[in-house]
Amino acid sequence: MVYMPALPIHELVPLMAQVSRGDQQAFAQLYDATSRKVFGIVLHVLRDHAQAEEVTQEVYVEVWRLARRYDSTQGSVTAWLNTMAHRRAIDRVRSAERRTQRERRHFEFQTDDRSPDPSELVVANDEGRRVRDALAQLSEGQRTAVELAYFQGKTQREVAEVLQVPLGTVKTRIRDGMQRLRKQLGEAAS
Repeated sequence: MVYMPALPIHELVPLMAQVSRGDQQAFAQLYDATSRKVFGIVLHVLRDHAQAEEVTQEVYVEVWRLARRYDSTQGSVTAWLNTMAHRRAIDRVRSAERRTQRERRHFEFQTDDRSPDPSELVVANDEGRRVRDALAQLSEGQRTAVELAYFQGKTQREVAEVLQVPLGTVKTRIRDGMQRLRKQLGEAAS
């Protein structure tokens, strides 16, 4: 940021009028004349230099967009800018607080150390045993192909590369193996 000495207040009103008409040179002069004060207000609220620079930039983007709304009968240019800066800084603080609260709630939800229901453990162990038994009934080629695809997450092409067999062979082994597993697991459930 380039800091220039502040212009007298009475010179800011005509400068603001030029900014409201889209005069970029006037906007640069307004920025040079007021940015030090605006940055100071924002820094005082945020207490973080990098964030204060971001928020100050946001304030001046807003000034450029809303320059036509400035009404000199409602207050001075500096009061308008300072109010805008303070409001933006407070908004940033509130946004950070909300984000922290959301993250805390998410973390607390994720670390909910709910103990598993013993009946759920029994069912899971029983299902795991049934799947292992059914896998043991497959041929070695089918079992290896199914394990690589479903337990290790490999694609059929990757399974073919690992096993060094044609892709069509892998597809057949996985299809036949899954059909046998469905049949065995379906029968065991009956």
